[in-house]
Amino acid sequence: MSDGLVIRAATAADADAIDALVRAAFAGTDFGHQGEAELVRMLEADGDALVSLVAEADGAIVGHVLFSRMAVEADGAPLSAAGLAPVSVAPERQGQGIGGALIRAGLDALRGQGVRMSFVLGHADYYPRFGYSPDLAARFASPFAGPHFMAMMLDDTARPVAGRADYAPAFARFG
Repeated sequence: MSDGLVIRAATAADADAIDALVRAAFAGTDFGHQGEAELVRMLEADGDALVSLVAEADGAIVGHVLFSRMAVEADGAPLSAAGLAPVSVAPERQGQGIGGALIRAGLDALRGQGVRMSFVLGHADYYPRFGYSPDLAARFASPFAGPHFMAMMLDDTARPVAGRADYAPAFARFG
């Protein structure tokens, strides 16, 4: 990761810069489309954003990660959980560890909030390095079930056997 990078909580004043960053990060990719910027705005507007962090270098926002509230039931009881989506890094700064630093900082922030579990729908070779597992997610019924749906425990005392995981309502309006 580059020197001089600062990771901090996103503020309302960052909204336009985040929007531009997310659009640039997903432009021309085969794993996303331009809806991710709208998803970020919808999650924020709905009050479902739990952790929103930016990476700043030389006064410019070069990365962003958002974790949003999820409705998760595990073994018949509600379980505090968050979904990771999206993580965005400026195209010219990708491959420098910024995304990973944002994810790790976001997971730490979730632990600090008492969130016990996190889910992600993403690249099967990337997210396991942070502790996400498709095997754990497979225990949860979800419209996103499949090999790219992964989960991790943020609380070592929780050991769910099975349940259901639903992303925030904005995901149903997304796409």
